[in-house]
Amino acid sequence: MRKQLFIAGIAMLLMTGTVHSQQYFELSKNYDGSKIFKGLITREDVEKDTSFKWYAPNTKGFTPNKKAVEALKQQKDSIQFITFMGTWCEDSHFIIPRFFLLLDAAGYPSSKITLIGVDRNKKTLDNLSESLNIINVPTIIVMKNGKEMGRVVEYGKSGMFDKELREIINAAK
Repeated sequence: MRKQLFIAGIAMLLMTGTVHSQQYFELSKNYDGSKIFKGLITREDVEKDTSFKWYAPNTKGFTPNKKAVEALKQQKDSIQFITFMGTWCEDSHFIIPRFFLLLDAAGYPSSKITLIGVDRNKKTLDNLSESLNIINVPTIIVMKNGKEMGRVVEYGKSGMFDKELREIINAAK
């Protein structure tokens, strides 16, 4: 019950857009000197920060799954995403820029995406990662009406995160 209330609270933040109007993260240094964001972050925090040289190259050559784009278009008013990533994590470096390209292709509103940075121990502020049982990153959680409909962890079971997101979204209809 407590987990459901917590998820419902996160969903309310998503729906009101208040998460995106503030920065609520801690900044630390990785062992190689790169930045680690821990807490609520935005796409712009990782996309525009010049120390994250991995972002732009990982948008090249990716064409979002057309069926996933269509599913997102059909459900964009009813689903939200809670996405956990590590700014230190190579899987996050690869998947998160492509996740945002998928959302862009569908015209998906940024107000329905919550992006949360974790440290190397997969911990975040306010125990968000522990509350939602985040073990690996990236983890993309699909929410509808305050309930988790499914999640894609790292590349997913098939190695195609966008295809698996489509399956979850279609099942949420």
